[in-house]
Amino acid sequence: MKVNKKGIISAILLVSIGIVFGALLVSGFGFVRPGLADINLGAKIPPVNLDADATSFSKAFIEVAEKVTPAIVQITVVAERENPHEDFFFFPFKDLPEEQRGSGSGIIISEDGYILTNNHVVEKATKVTVNLADKRTFDAEVVGTDPLTDLAVIKIDAKNLTVAYLGDSDNLKVGQWVMAIGNPLSLSSTVTAGIVSAIGRGQLGLIRDSYGVENFIQTDAVINPGNSGGALVDLSGAVVGVNSAIATRGTGTYIGYGFAIPINLAKTVAQEIIAYGKVNRGYIGINIGEVDNAIAKSVGLDKPRGIIINGIIEGGAASETDLKSGDIILKIDGKEVNKPNELQSYVASKTAGTTVKLTIFRDGKELERKVILKPRDEKTKAEPVAKKDNKDSDKGGKKDIISLDNIGMTVRNLTQKEKDTYKVSDGIIITDVKSFSKADDQRLFKGLVIVEADRKPVEDVEQFRKLIDSRKGSAVLLKVQDADGNSRFVGLEIPE
Repeated sequence: MKVNKKGIISAILLVSIGIVFGALLVSGFGFVRPGLADINLGAKIPPVNLDADATSFSKAFIEVAEKVTPAIVQITVVAERENPHEDFFFFPFKDLPEEQRGSGSGIIISEDGYILTNNHVVEKATKVTVNLADKRTFDAEVVGTDPLTDLAVIKIDAKNLTVAYLGDSDNLKVGQWVMAIGNPLSLSSTVTAGIVSAIGRGQLGLIRDSYGVENFIQTDAVINPGNSGGALVDLSGAVVGVNSAIATRGTGTYIGYGFAIPINLAKTVAQEIIAYGKVNRGYIGINIGEVDNAIAKSVGLDKPRGIIINGIIEGGAASETDLKSGDIILKIDGKEVNKPNELQSYVASKTAGTTVKLTIFRDGKELERKVILKPRDEKTKAEPVAKKDNKDSDKGGKKDIISLDNIGMTVRNLTQKEKDTYKVSDGIIITDVKSFSKADDQRLFKGLVIVEADRKPVEDVEQFRKLIDSRKGSAVLLKVQDADGNSRFVGLEIPE
């Protein structure tokens, strides 16, 4: 039999090609896809093996979110639209609806439907609707509001609701973990976390009233529009604050910090509103300011502490005691106060008729005085600095201007017309303040009248210059007044 060598060679060649090609197919060229069961993605074990403490820490956040969220509601309001162009002669969009829709959050504080929220959420509302976490919806009525603390209470007709546990905000510490729970940007039941960044934060200008109480908890837990009225809670699930405001630069959204009203203050306000429909708040009846290093030095305090009384309100509670302008309040009911908003917040939690005990510093001594808080009289005014005395001679025509270069200030004697305008019998007026000087550092400016120095009336510029010269290397306490009758104390350090 004759063998066909070419055919054998061709067959061998084809088999070889098939083997090579098959090997290529099952190799890494990807021409054959692996089965689903053969696909293994990611590493085999996590890079970190959580210990019991870390697992428990994470679990705390989870449990708080699960337990507290049902007690937080979403509030939708229909309110009167404010026309930002109402003072313009022509507004092309005059046919816009007269009402607008807004939203916020609230905290259920009773099983029968009382809900705590912010005043700014429900003010001017013509309709208020509450959406529960279980998706039920109720119409609500506004029980009462308190603009001075930006708090309000609303009520829905419901029973057996999940109630939030209200904690003790006085025990909060900077650095403590907290969670913000609410409904920001219309996103229901949102939870964020952060720490308490600061406590007792005031002078933010959020409440534009001289009697407004600003004593906020500052947090870096993310708070956005819609969170207002929601809860700031600790890791035990206790509500420690009512979310109220955010730090922003024109965007209206969060850029780093949010602010919450301490729950201890909110509880007192809520109880008053539920009981009476309003807050029957008591007042001491004083104008106050912070004690800085210069004031402390000028009055003989060992360090800056306490709150200085700038003025006594006529007809107020303090006017019925021997409290005086220039007294420094160190404690109230045994609690130290070092910022005006700390004192305001404490007093705001007390009702009219309550007696408080003040520890004051006067003439180098600590004294105790009791004050029975009185309700605020809308017609009261700060006491005048001094009674007008028309018999005082007019020194304005003399060469009575002096420059005090060491403190960066120029002063002159008052004319009789100026005394009548400022309603003072004594004093000198500031005519110039140098930038970055000692006087400028203490916010003294042109047009202020210096009525007292070291608790004594200032009669003329020469008397004032002698006092300044005698206090070099020390400090002097000044009482100054503006043209509107507002007065305050200033500690002015005098260089050597």
